[in-house]
Amino acid sequence: MTSHLGTGRALALTLVTTLLSLLPLAGPTQPAAQAVAPLTVAQAVSRQDGTSQTVRGYVVGQPTGTSTVLRSGFTNDYAIAIADSASETGTTRMLYVQVPSAFRSQWGLRTNPGLMGKQVDVTGTLAAYFSHPGMTGTTAFALAGGTTQPPPGGTTSPWDSTYYAPAVGKSGTALRTSLHDIIDGHTKLSYDQVWTALKDTDQDPSNTANVIEIYSGRSISKTLNGGTADDWNREHVWAQSHGGFGTTAGPGTDVHHLRPEDVTVNSTRGNKDFDLGGTAVSQCSDCWTDSDSFEPRDAVKGDVARMLFYMAIRYEGDDGFVDLELNDAVNGTTPWHGKISVLLRWNTEDPVSAFEMRRNDRIHSAWQGNRNPFIDHPEWAAAIWN
Repeated sequence: MTSHLGTGRALALTLVTTLLSLLPLAGPTQPAAQAVAPLTVAQAVSRQDGTSQTVRGYVVGQPTGTSTVLRSGFTNDYAIAIADSASETGTTRMLYVQVPSAFRSQWGLRTNPGLMGKQVDVTGTLAAYFSHPGMTGTTAFALAGGTTQPPPGGTTSPWDSTYYAPAVGKSGTALRTSLHDIIDGHTKLSYDQVWTALKDTDQDPSNTANVIEIYSGRSISKTLNGGTADDWNREHVWAQSHGGFGTTAGPGTDVHHLRPEDVTVNSTRGNKDFDLGGTAVSQCSDCWTDSDSFEPRDAVKGDVARMLFYMAIRYEGDDGFVDLELNDAVNGTTPWHGKISVLLRWNTEDPVSAFEMRRNDRIHSAWQGNRNPFIDHPEWAAAIWN
């Protein structure tokens, strides 16, 4: 005869065994939790709900007001603006990020202007800042990918694994040769096409009906292009006479060094080399000139340097044009352009701006099919000319 007590024990044991089999296994056999992807800037801008979030974007400037962002000449370390594109200029598509005092020495733009164009992850509260979609009480900053320091050897570019792959890791002559092979053979424009291209590449981010003049910084209507006083015309930053190329398709129409400029200021600059000092230039605040040199305003000195670096690498004398070279002199009308020591200094002192980044992108995607490597990698100038 079976005992009722024995039967009860057997049933209990069976029940415990069944329950244990239903419990999840502990330890390494459990699937790992999935990391939550950072929000995009567009998502953060639309989701100003006071929650704590991590957002990923490119540093595009220093906010100074609800609709104003500095892209150079940074005045403090209190805030950065980020966007989903490194070339973004529209403030409605930016997130304004507060930089608390503990982070300013490493993440403020006045102290660290080289952060421009870097992709970063920021963590904080999604709340208005400067009466604009923003992040306040920021608790963490990091370069996207987890490192908090720039990678060894300089900057990184989204084009490194494709466009610049043959050049990455090289220096000196090897780097120069690789870059020339990458950027030559571009689509050549006519001199008339340059008018249309400049209305796109140099568009005023605050007024799409205007362009920005390179030296004067004046915003002027796109329709006021011409040859009379107070019009804007096509300035050859690498002077035409420093190579004898005139306005022929090639160096004479290469938009990477052609910029809008006031007719009078353009005439004052003429074919002078770039150097420091002289007397003030009329209609061009913070510009200076003497008998053989021209000094542009501080905000575009790096732009000028990087355009000349491009020309010296793009035109090496192998496509029917003169071999354009930089030297440390003022050169009159020879193919050389200077002064390289000053240009290298300007390249460092005036970091790449969002305006330059957008311009590089537009020339590449819409007009010539090639890029200025020294905008994507300003450190390559010292690696070549040192």
